[in-house]
Amino acid sequence: MLKNILKDYSIILASGSPRRQQFMKELGVDFEIRLKEVEEIYPDTLKEAEITDFLAQLKADSLKETLSDNEIVITSDTIVWHENKALGKPTDYDDAFAMLQSMSGKTHEVITSVCLMSTTKTEVFNTTTRVTFHTLKDEEIKYYLDNYKPFDKAGSYGIQEWIGLVAIANIEGSYANVVGMPVDKVYHHLTNFVVKK
Repeated sequence: MLKNILKDYSIILASGSPRRQQFMKELGVDFEIRLKEVEEIYPDTLKEAEITDFLAQLKADSLKETLSDNEIVITSDTIVWHENKALGKPTDYDDAFAMLQSMSGKTHEVITSVCLMSTTKTEVFNTTTRVTFHTLKDEEIKYYLDNYKPFDKAGSYGIQEWIGLVAIANIEGSYANVVGMPVDKVYHHLTNFVVKK
């Protein structure tokens, strides 16, 4: 379906995330991966989706000059927003432990922004999912960190892993968003992006 709509375009996914790459494959979209290292620094006045919107566009802007007329680049950024603070990827084991301990027994938000960019047009959109954790014992957190090493994940966890099965009491919103990409929105926005281009 989407593959046919995009037949005149080349899609570039600017993400090294295996989870995002898998989602794009499941959408049936042909794409190439084009990565560019970007320093993910944002103004400290930004909050919640403002942060991910800014970073998703920052990543796309870094690739804009490399785009041909028929190319569309997709960039994405995810944070966990908890107690009025952004939790990105942990710096080390202790940081990951502290993040999970702070979310234990509480509700946090997972926010993902996606930027679609061509040579003539830019569109940024976001999705927020509320996730509630059961109370976690320290040994459960240690077991998860030791066995799954989620140090490349915002908030130090992957919902599709062991912790998602045993620790999540409730989820409000898109599950795919917590995994790393709001696929439903990507599908609809990408379709409209091409139709209205």
